[in-house]
Amino acid sequence: MREQYRAQDGGLLEGDLAPHPMEQFTRWFKQAAAPGSPLPEPNAMVVSTADAEGRPSSRTVLLKSYDDAGFVFYTNYGSRKARDLSVNRHVALLFPWHPMGRQVLVTGTAERTSRAETEAYFHTRPHGSQLGAWASAQSSVVASREELDARYAELAERHPAGSAVPVPPHWGGFRVTPEAVEFWQGRENRLHDRLRYVRGPVSGVWQVQRLSP
Repeated sequence: MREQYRAQDGGLLEGDLAPHPMEQFTRWFKQAAAPGSPLPEPNAMVVSTADAEGRPSSRTVLLKSYDDAGFVFYTNYGSRKARDLSVNRHVALLFPWHPMGRQVLVTGTAERTSRAETEAYFHTRPHGSQLGAWASAQSSVVASREELDARYAELAERHPAGSAVPVPPHWGGFRVTPEAVEFWQGRENRLHDRLRYVRGPVSGVWQVQRLSP
């Protein structure tokens, strides 16, 4: 099984790129999220972490914001990914935009967002999602679905719709500061375009490298 990629607009060339990787990401993300895009969740990204022994794990989460400082997602701080990041800050992100023949790959380091930033975002979440953050001890073993539903029902009774839900102390954000950002554009015959921004270790200036496909 294979897909023959045919890039629109002649592929991805060095002259097409913005000076800063986050500006280039914005260009692609706007296209991915535009009306009529084939992507149902363009902000879905695969987060890969590793524990203190180097054992990797991956999962899909939703990108909730981004700026020149990096990419932000939210999670339970007791989850496996958060526990991994507490001992190994190195992380990789992957935006698998296959229907567009594109991928964005990010490597960098993660640190927790401020409590103020976490609280501001939490209060924009739907009421049910706010309750869910309390109901789920993410990544821990749960005896049954019934137990999880019972936790949620108890919370829904305690905090009915329209009432304020406090921010869980065990829940918050991570900001991934990129060290390298690769933009992958599928091309015919597996000769894909791979352009990677890397930050100079001393100057901090972003440089672009072309990688062999």
